Amino acid sequence: MRHLLELLKRLDYMLVFLALLAASIVLMVQNTHYQRSVVLGWTTAVVGSWSSQISSFGEYFSLKAENEKLAAENARLRAHLSESYLSYTTPSFVVDDTVYNQRYTYTEAKVIKNTWTKRNNYLMINKGSSHGVHPDMAVISPQGVVGVVLNCTKNFATVMPVIHLSSQHSVSVRRTKTNGTLQWDGKDYRYATVIDIPTTYKLFKNDTIVTSGMANDFPEGIPVGYVESFDSEKNNGFYEIKIRLSTDFNKLGHVYIVENRFRREQDALIQALPEK
Repeated sequence: MRHLLELLKRLDYMLVFLALLAASIVLMVQNTHYQRSVVLGWTTAVVGSWSSQISSFGEYFSLKAENEKLAAENARLRAHLSESYLSYTTPSFVVDDTVYNQRYTYTEAKVIKNTWTKRNNYLMINKGSSHGVHPDMAVISPQGVVGVVLNCTKNFATVMPVIHLSSQHSVSVRRTKTNGTLQWDGKDYRYATVIDIPTTYKLFKNDTIVTSGMANDFPEGIPVGYVESFDSEKNNGFYEIKIRLSTDFNKLGHVYIVENRFRREQDALIQALPEK
């Protein structure tokens, strides 16, 4: 108590000043309409600013949930794209009865571990066999191709990205529909190489490279990257193309796992082909 009294004694002049200031403001506001409007305007602005800051603070913490909702919604929307369906047309007399059968389905997942500076990089995602995920399923990001599922447990899966020395995928130049092979040299995660495209086809910088749809994993037309430079003399009639990858592997968050519902049927036919 003694310490409290000493503190109040030291602050008595300040307390008197604040009391007089408050009384002056009250008298001024009560007696003059103009001053009242000024003070009310100032307090409204201050309270509004505080409310805005508090609202923004709350919105920041709700972004995670909103992003997860958007990713799930995007997966549902992708599943309804025309590229995700096969068209069956059965002539019956003069009537064509067309039925669409969905070929690709999409499952949203979150990247929980990721490397991009190694020669053989990998990702881990938070979906596994209990979510319908299995090896060899394609994985894409909102920007484009990521890789393929390598192994699964019940709740998790590892992914071999295109920035892996063993990675090879069928791609094409969107403008010319010319097919080639995507591979990585193990150097820079931002770039990859496309080979097997004949030099008889014109190529331009910034041409878009997409998935060809020739393999049984990725749907056709998924962005892969953009032509950065090319050499037409190195590979005897074929380009060696350096492309800038559309997916930034240093910033991967949400991805989509793509299931080809007809893959087993396609693989069975390929396995039944006679050996050369």
